[in-house]
Amino acid sequence: MTALPGYALDRADRVVCDRCLIQDQQGTRKEPDITSELPRLAAVTRSHRGPGLAGPSVAPYPHGGLGHNPNLPPGERLRVLLVEDDEGDAFLVGELLAETNSMIDLLVATSLSEARQRIAGVDCVLLDLGLPDAQGLDGLRRVLEMSSGAAVCVLTGRSDEHLGIVAVAEGAQDYLVKGQVDGVLLTRALRYAVERKRADENARRLREVELRQAESARLERGLLPQPLMTTDEVAVHTFYRPGRHAALIGGDFFDVVQTRPDRVDLIVGDVCGHGVDEAALGVELRVAWRALILAGVPDDEVLPALEQVLMSERRLQEIFATVATARLDLAANRATVRLAGHPPPLLLSGGKVAPVPARGGLLLGVRPRRPVAFDLEFDTDDWSLLMYTDGLIEGRVGDGDDRLDVDGLTGLLQERANHAVPLSELPAWLVGRAEQINGGPLADDVAMLLVTRGGGR
Repeated sequence: MTALPGYALDRADRVVCDRCLIQDQQGTRKEPDITSELPRLAAVTRSHRGPGLAGPSVAPYPHGGLGHNPNLPPGERLRVLLVEDDEGDAFLVGELLAETNSMIDLLVATSLSEARQRIAGVDCVLLDLGLPDAQGLDGLRRVLEMSSGAAVCVLTGRSDEHLGIVAVAEGAQDYLVKGQVDGVLLTRALRYAVERKRADENARRLREVELRQAESARLERGLLPQPLMTTDEVAVHTFYRPGRHAALIGGDFFDVVQTRPDRVDLIVGDVCGHGVDEAALGVELRVAWRALILAGVPDDEVLPALEQVLMSERRLQEIFATVATARLDLAANRATVRLAGHPPPLLLSGGKVAPVPARGGLLLGVRPRRPVAFDLEFDTDDWSLLMYTDGLIEGRVGDGDDRLDVDGLTGLLQERANHAVPLSELPAWLVGRAEQINGGPLADDVAMLLVTRGGGR
């Protein structure tokens, strides 16, 4: 018998070794049943170590091997807590791990109450089903409750296939039978159990993320506006694409509300920023605007009231918003446009395209001031009014620093190619052309409203 590091062979050990040597020379030696030697080995170990294997301050085999065994799966050093009240069995587990250079630090607890004190920071729990304070699957369930992210393997003397299946179904990563595993198999089982537990945890977290994303998507879809319009004298075509990856809604917003048979109100706005907070603020502003319109608030008071909402709901003083509104008087064939730091709408009429010459006004949230109204008279009954956010016109032109801007967008609408594009598809066509000129996707949110009457051009 080879002496373990830190242990001396006593007289009984030498007798056993001499007997083995004689049997080897005579060819009559048989492999001993190590389980029959466990009580004696445990007694020998206690005589040299003082406290028992499972003593409160001493853990057997704190280093389960320092080298690399080519027959074992690679991995980092693991911390394994053995919950075992039999000192002989605990000694055997330590021997099996030590002889394989398993890179496992083994801790021992003799009861569940002691395991609760030592379980913090372990990678795997190796559990015996017969403990002083827990028996059978009840002990397994209690360990699973306290183990949090640690893997749990059952190590028992009961060779019961049904019990093993039930134990795995309860949440154990493996079921091992004493006497049927050697050091390599035990080490491999522990490492695989840890990896399975990690894979299960990753799958659970991924599922939680997917569920949260699905809930967010449903919420965002619910927050997207549904135009409140019944007239067929004009048609409204919308386009919306957030700049945030995998998002459905961003800081840009739009809405359409019809309050009388001959009156339709439209708004397009942009909250600075691209995060979730900005998206929520954009939704608040849109809902507030719709409520103000439906409540019949005077025209000149709508945007100042919207600014009050912005200033009370924003999370930072630096947050601002730009807004463009238009009130269509269908009976008079005219519109009233108000801008608060927003790009001007574009008018398509008579084969020409031109920005609406309304005053730009101040950003909402900077210095409260009523925007100046601009009255737009339509010369014919065939026209379109394009309202958009600046994400459409901030793309680059070529390799320089020049931006598409309002003039560039006007030029795109004057291209002959767009005349073959149906008006319902024109917003998406404009985004595609802007991205083509930009050399890639647009970075900012894009929202568009295209309201048309008659032929639209």
